Amino acid sequence: MKLAQRVSQVAPSITLAIAAKAKAMKAEGIDVCSFSAGEPDFDSPAHVKAAAQKALDEGKTKYGPASGEPKLREAIARKLKTDNGLDYKAENVIVTNGGKHSLFNLILALIEPGDEVIIPAPYWLSYPEMVTLAGGVSVIVPTDVSTGYKITPEQLRKSITPKTKLFILNSPSNPTGMVYTPEEIQAIAQIIVETDILVVSDEIYEKILYDGVKQVSIGSLGPEIFERTIISNGFAKAYSMTGWRIGYLAGPIDLIKATITIQSHSVSNVCTFAQYGAIAALEGSQDCVEEMLQAFAKRREVMYERLNAIPGLSCPKPDGAFYLFPDISKTGLKSLDFSNRLLEKEQVAVIPGIAFAGDDNIRLSYATDMATIEKGMDRFEKFVKSLI
Repeated sequence: MKLAQRVSQVAPSITLAIAAKAKAMKAEGIDVCSFSAGEPDFDSPAHVKAAAQKALDEGKTKYGPASGEPKLREAIARKLKTDNGLDYKAENVIVTNGGKHSLFNLILALIEPGDEVIIPAPYWLSYPEMVTLAGGVSVIVPTDVSTGYKITPEQLRKSITPKTKLFILNSPSNPTGMVYTPEEIQAIAQIIVETDILVVSDEIYEKILYDGVKQVSIGSLGPEIFERTIISNGFAKAYSMTGWRIGYLAGPIDLIKATITIQSHSVSNVCTFAQYGAIAALEGSQDCVEEMLQAFAKRREVMYERLNAIPGLSCPKPDGAFYLFPDISKTGLKSLDFSNRLLEKEQVAVIPGIAFAGDDNIRLSYATDMATIEKGMDRFEKFVKSLI
């Protein structure tokens, strides 16, 4: 069988592969400490599950609009106005099968063969693969710890060409946890307006912030940047609803209509009763978000201090999300070799940084319980000391 050439151009997800390997080892009875998955270890909030159950009981199990349930689109528009200062209407919103799907729809609707998409590295590993599937060209802009793993305005300006169509902004970041300051966002917005390109702001981690850090949605800085902004978000991280697969995209009406057309011919609609759980997440108590955030904050402190106490390792303190991205270059190993040996010798699962274009780094998630963090870090420290 001859497969389409596009398939061979896309790399499988290393994050999912490592997580699957760790789960398989656990299933065999092996005591694995996993820092691999970007998934909160908390259950979905009780009021969210109750709302979905109520929707099931009321027979909300049929096909729904390809664009999403009207009540959820309205709730998302209100949320964007209240929380982010973005004046969207319900018609500016499409509900998707998770945040990843919102970005996939966007790339398919917007990017044509040869169009360039600027992606700062380290990046979430699916960004360039989506661009490749659409026939676009990913322009990867390397960053390092000296700038907090954030693209500078000068780097952005130099990367823009007549073929540039889109810039991908992810703040808070996966995999680094870094957050762009209001001043940095303002400088980036000015360049986007001056060069008349578009920006998609991936804000899936917007509610997971520490030490008083504020997340600024780039489209809120004025009408000119608002016109050029697309928002991608979802319910997976803030509400621990990863398996529900509810995300959304907000932007100019013509673009949203195009993504609705694409969605109507691919998945038809998002799970109907799950969308009622999402409505409850937005409209109900936000105490669940705060409870998870407090737990993440404590775990961050412990893992950050443990990592930086290990000779030969260095790691900046993340401002948001639930990841650490330490530099392992002094161990003499690249990230894939390091991660595989760590899993085999000490039964600790991490994600190799090569998946994010950072081969001298690894990503550790602290979206797990404190006992696992303490035990896993003991093993991790033992492994690193055996190398240095």
